Amino acid sequence: MQTPNGILPVDKPAGWTSFDVLAKLRGALGTRKLGHAGTLDPMATGVLAVFIGKATSAADRQLDHDKTYEATLRLGIRTDTGDVTGTVLESAPVTVGEEDLRAVLPRFVGELMQLPPMYSAVKINGQPLYKAARKGQTVERTPRPITVYSIDYLGSPAPGDYTLRVSCSKGTYIRVLAEDIGAALGVPATLAALRRTRAGVFDIGQCHTLPEILAAAESGALARDGWVLPIETVFAPLPALTVNAGVKAHLFNGCPTSHYPAAEGRYRVYAEDGAFLGLAAVAGGVLRVEKLFCERN
Repeated sequence: MQTPNGILPVDKPAGWTSFDVLAKLRGALGTRKLGHAGTLDPMATGVLAVFIGKATSAADRQLDHDKTYEATLRLGIRTDTGDVTGTVLESAPVTVGEEDLRAVLPRFVGELMQLPPMYSAVKINGQPLYKAARKGQTVERTPRPITVYSIDYLGSPAPGDYTLRVSCSKGTYIRVLAEDIGAALGVPATLAALRRTRAGVFDIGQCHTLPEILAAAESGALARDGWVLPIETVFAPLPALTVNAGVKAHLFNGCPTSHYPAAEGRYRVYAEDGAFLGLAAVAGGVLRVEKLFCERN
C-alpha cells in the first residue's frame, strides 16, 4: 500500500545523512517522490520532516523556518569540521567553567553575522563548500545575517562539556556558534553532540524513529493510522478559507475571483467538504490561486 501524500516527521539517527534517510524510506513508503526540509549533519539527531508525494512542493513554501537545538559544546579542542567527527586542529587546557560560559552567552543572542563553515552545503561560485574542504582548500566566504532568539544553559554532562538549548533562525550553524563561544571564552571549542528538537511547526514529540516507521510500514499502519501528517500542517499559521464550488472551479482553472469578501492576505483554502485545496491570496479584493495540492477532479 502506497503511503498517502503528506509529511512524516522523522527522528533522524546519528551517523546518517538526511539523504540516507530518504533512501531508506523510499521502499517502505512506496514512492520515490520524497523530499526533506532542513538538512541535518550526519552526527546530529532529531527532527527531520520528510515530505511525501504532492507534499514535496510544500517543503520550500513553509512559513516557519526557525529551529531549536540541544547542543553540547566540548571545550579544549577545535576540529576541521567544527564537531567531534573531524580531525583535531588545536587543543588546549580548559581554564574556564560554567560561570564563565553563562557570562558570555548573552553576547550570542540577537541579530548576528555568522561565517558559514567550510564543511557546509553553502555554494560559492556554484560549488558546495564541503567539496573544497575535502580537498584541503579554503574558500573566501561572506558572513551572513542570522538571529539567535534564545540560549538556555542545560547543564554539564561531563567535565569540559556543556549543553545548551538554542532557538534560532534558518541558516544558523550551531557548529560555528560553538566555536565562536569558545573564542569568547579564550579556549578552542567544538560540537560534541547536536539534537534538533524543533524545525518550523514540527516538534520532536511528533517524530518517529526509523525502526518504528519501517515496522509500521510493514504492518500497514503507516498508511492508515495518522503517522503521516496532512500537507496543510506546514501552513497552519495561515488563516483558513472555505470556498464554494464555483470559486473552487476558478481556482482549479487558475482564474481570479473578483470582489471576494475576505481580508487581504494569504490563506490555506478548503472545499465545502473540508478537503484541503491549496494556497491562495486576496489582493485588491481579488482571490487568486497560489499553489494547489489536490487532484483536479
